[in-house]
Amino acid sequence: MSKTTTTYRALLRELPRRKLSSPTPLHQRIRALYRVPISETQSASQTETEALQNRLHEAEQMALYARAQRTYAALVERYNPGMTMDEKEKIRLTARRVGWDLPVEAEAEGKEKK
Repeated sequence: MSKTTTTYRALLRELPRRKLSSPTPLHQRIRALYRVPISETQSASQTETEALQNRLHEAEQMALYARAQRTYAALVERYNPGMTMDEKEKIRLTARRVGWDLPVEAEAEGKEKK
């Protein structure tokens, strides 16, 4: 398998999964970069081989960055589990951590008795 195909697959693997019928602008941009011939994007001083190497290096860097961002998001979620909780749930879990149970709220009791 060529290095181009490997890099392209690495990029797509790091991006969030989407249906092919509705690709994100980032997916569309990556596809466009791989479809455009090198001769249209190179400057006058670069040879075609240098331009290909530069583009592959850029794509590899993008894949590494996307992998690092995904790992970072997973670690933040892992070590800050209360980040997505609402305020009442945070208070309840904090109380349980020190051995207390919060009292049942009066509204909840009134609704159950009716």
